Amino acid sequence: MLSSTPRLGLKYNRYQFTLLILVNILVGGMAGLERTVVPIIGMEEFKISSDIMVFSFIITFGVVKAVTNLVSGVLADIYSRKLILVIGWLVALPVPFMLGWGPSWNWILLSNVLLGISQGLTWSMTLNMKIDLVTPQERGLAMGLNEAAGYSAVGLTAMLTGYLASVYGLRPQPFYIGIAYAVTGILTSAYLINDTGKYTRSELVNTRSKTSGKSAKRSLGWIFRQVSYKNKKLQAVTQAGLVNNMNDGMSWGVFPIFFMKMGVDLEEIGWIRAVYPLIWGIAQVVTGPLSDKIGRKQLIVPGMFIQAGGLFLITGQLFTPLTSGLLGSALLGIGTAMVYPTLMAVVSDSVHPARRASSLGVYRFWRDMGYAVGALFAGITANMLGFDWTIRLTAIITALSGIYVWVHLKENKEQTTA
Repeated sequence: MLSSTPRLGLKYNRYQFTLLILVNILVGGMAGLERTVVPIIGMEEFKISSDIMVFSFIITFGVVKAVTNLVSGVLADIYSRKLILVIGWLVALPVPFMLGWGPSWNWILLSNVLLGISQGLTWSMTLNMKIDLVTPQERGLAMGLNEAAGYSAVGLTAMLTGYLASVYGLRPQPFYIGIAYAVTGILTSAYLINDTGKYTRSELVNTRSKTSGKSAKRSLGWIFRQVSYKNKKLQAVTQAGLVNNMNDGMSWGVFPIFFMKMGVDLEEIGWIRAVYPLIWGIAQVVTGPLSDKIGRKQLIVPGMFIQAGGLFLITGQLFTPLTSGLLGSALLGIGTAMVYPTLMAVVSDSVHPARRASSLGVYRFWRDMGYAVGALFAGITANMLGFDWTIRLTAIITALSGIYVWVHLKENKEQTTA
């Protein structure tokens, strides 16, 4: 149970921290439901021939999740983190039913509206609640464990849905597990999770900030401008976050169709789709706390270059399509693990505690807008140039993003004016 006197630190709050890890495993599992099967459902069951239309469910998901991220921190400050977490799970409950039994593609799109809202609320709250519980020196560890739990579940669920689809068909059996995820998430969040808002309030009282208590209170518009473009340090990490999820959005839509056309079967596509988030997830247990020790920039820059290398390998024709897919996805996973928790740690390092939830919400708005950007970019370039060049151009953009971070991110952990 949470102590009556708030005390920051993982060892003092390990019970709630562990429960929040469990909840984020369930959150990641809900996101993983779509990774392997849904693009193929669009092509084979609903006979959608346009790449942009097939990827429209990712665009819908990305835009809705990005906007929800933006307001989730504000809602948590007005109400409570636990309430927003429970609401997020209630919104998720219809999603597996709509994916499994929806009679038209519009039902798939509507399910992604609900999934985007749910993911924006639940993932944001599990992240912020973990940060509430730990010391500043443990933030990289907390974010690494949070993202490791979520994205490992994304990968395992992607692999499991690919296997179920290869045995039982595209629908509805692969989505049964989503019903179990949603019900367990609702019950755990409602009855076992405690709110962590008092930990943030305690930290505010004890924080010796360069800014006054009055200046700590800023509007969402002010915070949005700082994180998006006014503060160069935060701008650098924000653009890297967008490009990082652009890769994910592109691969989410392109990889299943690309490898299917290359002769890879459905179960093997599930393996390829699983390797990326599995390695991404598990490796964050190492990369999160490593960034606490060696610095943030030392992981972000090479991580972006490794992602670019993985994308080039997938189209390099050095190996069989399956081998190239597995190796390239593994590099994508390693590079993303180096970048993903570290970018959020930079934001947490750089803002006043009173603005942390809202600042992370703005960062995650731009980061998850990358899903929509990646899917839209993939749909346009695939129609014009083919899937090979879609993947290669994404690799070039990723490398350029890494160079931008290299130039503009100054390595220090002192708070900024953001």
